[in-house]
Amino acid sequence: MFGTAISCMDGRIQEPIRRYITERFGLEHVDVITQPGIDGVLAGETTGGKSRIELIKCMLSISVNAHGSSTIVISGHYDCAGHPVSDEQHIHDIKKAVSRVKSWDGMSAIQVIGVWVNKDWKVEVVA
Repeated sequence: MFGTAISCMDGRIQEPIRRYITERFGLEHVDVITQPGIDGVLAGETTGGKSRIELIKCMLSISVNAHGSSTIVISGHYDCAGHPVSDEQHIHDIKKAVSRVKSWDGMSAIQVIGVWVNKDWKVEVVA
């Protein structure tokens, strides 16, 4: 069974996110969609976002339709170089990103949650 991580490209968060998804949801595999500062991209807070969002949608469609992903986890993290804003702004953007992804065609039956990876590299659910 598959889940999908929509996360920043930062290597520091890859393992905490993968572990969270596999342990929390009992999933065997995690498809990973990365972009620098992806929470800001999906929230519409970064430049060049429209084309980047279309790419994310395309990759997510493959994960959901070809791999049967049942859970999508959108994350933001502490000390993000791709979206250098306050922790509070990241959490706001994660919530906005979750709402946006839930509104996309084909996502109504998929669980979409938002998480924050804090300064200790621990995962906290925020949406």
